[in-house]
Amino acid sequence: MDEPVNPPVSPNPRENVVLIGTAHVSEKSVKEVEEAIERYRPDVVAVELDERRYRALLEGDQQKKEIQVKELLKGNNLFIFIIQWLLAFVQRKVGMETGVKPGSEMMAAIEAAKKNGLEVALIDRDIGITLARFWGKMTLREKFRMFYSLILASLGIGTKDVDIEVITQEDVVADLLEELRKFTPSVAEVLVDERDAYLAHNLLAIGRTKRVLGVVGAGHREGIRKYMERPETIPSIQSIIEVPKKRGINFLKLFSALIVLSVVAIFGLLILSGIPLEQLILALIILFLAQGVLSALFVAIVGGHPKSIATAFVLAWYGFLNPVLAVGWLAGIVEAAERPPSMKDLNTLLSDDEDEGIIDMLKGMWANNLVRVIMVAAMANIGSMVGTVVGAAILVYYFHLTDPVGLLQAGVSNGYHAITSWLGTLF
Repeated sequence: MDEPVNPPVSPNPRENVVLIGTAHVSEKSVKEVEEAIERYRPDVVAVELDERRYRALLEGDQQKKEIQVKELLKGNNLFIFIIQWLLAFVQRKVGMETGVKPGSEMMAAIEAAKKNGLEVALIDRDIGITLARFWGKMTLREKFRMFYSLILASLGIGTKDVDIEVITQEDVVADLLEELRKFTPSVAEVLVDERDAYLAHNLLAIGRTKRVLGVVGAGHREGIRKYMERPETIPSIQSIIEVPKKRGINFLKLFSALIVLSVVAIFGLLILSGIPLEQLILALIILFLAQGVLSALFVAIVGGHPKSIATAFVLAWYGFLNPVLAVGWLAGIVEAAERPPSMKDLNTLLSDDEDEGIIDMLKGMWANNLVRVIMVAAMANIGSMVGTVVGAAILVYYFHLTDPVGLLQAGVSNGYHAITSWLGTLF
């Protein structure tokens, strides 16, 4: 029997593109992808993956490389990592319920393409760029709502049973996307609209010379179609791959500077109020010890490395002066250096063994280096804050500071008189 002949390539790129919308955790979607390759016999199979996500699916649980915690703690990387972790965890839970590993339909498309000697194209935007733009464009309110919703979803709270096969129906997808836009417009813009444009651009580029089967999530199918029908509406690709730079005032740095200036001003006013310098130095030592001891104690409680405990003790005061770089980040970096977390630790967190008891789960988390780094960072900060409160209480009791406001007012008054007297000598 003669082999079927592939249809000729049309001069119109849109006519060379066939789209399949899938649910990322649906067994039916996997079968549809395999059947579509046989039916359409494309030259190229284009999948909604970028290089990084493709490698993650390819390597799976075999990834043993260390997580670069120093990079993780830079800027907003930690928040972006937590988002990715929560999203992956929720998707993994859905996948376990349906019996299909997340991304199976994409890997099935790639395997079927290779089996038939077809080219494979990864057409999605880099996940790092997507998440950076996603975080940068969200309002503070949207960030809180998203974290709250993802945490509840990861715990299975407030979730409903959904028929995965129904999610690929266009009217249902449209309703879901509309709800997403109401819930958080910035997320819809970055995760859906921008990627629709990026995917459509790449599909049309391939379609100029080859027949292509595009395998994309059901939520992208209609948006991609609209962009392909009107290519002139696709925004500049450069504009949607740039990571937005922060503009205006950096309120965290401003807040940090105000804290430092306030502390210096308060001690200056206390000196002007008549409190001896020796007592103020003693007060600083008491505050340093209270913060350091409690920060170190809290790190020790969660099993931190001795060097992490020492870091928390020595640098707890620094977090008081510089909230942007709190002691928790520093202790976390030291903990990660001594007990480097790996992708295996992350994959353990993402797993969801329903047969595992609560005791076994807690034991597993206690032995998990990634969890330990996060706990050390959190507990060092909490201990430092508790130490500040305890230290302040000790100071009030030890120095009999029954009227701290009166002392500051006296300092302001004495400072004013000192300045006016000095100016009087000049003029």
